[in-house]
Amino acid sequence: MDDAALAELGSLRKSIDNIDAALVHLLAERFKCTQSVGRLKAVTGLPASDPERERVQIARLRSLAEEAELDPAFAEKFLTFIVAEVIHHHEQIASTGSIATGE
Repeated sequence: MDDAALAELGSLRKSIDNIDAALVHLLAERFKCTQSVGRLKAVTGLPASDPERERVQIARLRSLAEEAELDPAFAEKFLTFIVAEVIHHHEQIASTGSIATGE
């Protein structure tokens, strides 16, 4: 690989690293919000899961993915993974009052 290609590869990888860092920070903020939702649900006796909300969010995310030229099936898998973790957190909050860390 020539020097120009190596330089371009390095630049692209730096951009990817920056995007990955932003994703981690965005996920952290999202989970802070969902933990507040979990505490509110626990206090009010609401269930950890809200299938109708999840259905609407999946449809919304699939639409956003299509607009962004991202595979909607991938976007759905990604959201489904996140929602499963959120539900797990909500169940922990409901049963123990907090979320176990270091899992």
